[in-house]
Amino acid sequence: TQLSQWIMRYNESILEDHRSGKRDSGMKGRKTTFDERLEIIEQLIRHDVDYNWAAEHYNVSYNQVYGWYRKYTGSGNNPESLRDRRGKAKPESELTELDRLKRENKLLKARLHQQEMEIAVAKKFVEISNREAKKGSGRRPSGD
Repeated sequence: TQLSQWIMRYNESILEDHRSGKRDSGMKGRKTTFDERLEIIEQLIRHDVDYNWAAEHYNVSYNQVYGWYRKYTGSGNNPESLRDRRGKAKPESELTELDRLKRENKLLKARLHQQEMEIAVAKKFVEISNREAKKGSGRRPSGD
């Protein structure tokens, strides 16, 4: 009886699922600007690196705050580490010789792949055309 009551209460969202070892701040992450992230990290440090306080105070997730702090300290406290550079390539002037060669190699591989695909399509087109031509020449003329 007790078990069936728990199941009914759980299914009605009255009884919540509590699993040990799982942290649930109940807060989803949100997009932030570079300046916001920098301010959050500064305040986090002033509050003795209290991730929960920062997450609740700035309405961001615990994981975001933790990740930003790790990046910040891992870069030797460089604020630029908090910039979101996803999808943005380095400018040509900032590339090292190795980076420039890697970029060039990637471009050449992509061109080669494109050429190989074009050749494969052309071969397939010729094959299909020849097959159709053989079908057409193999038919007997209709007797009128």
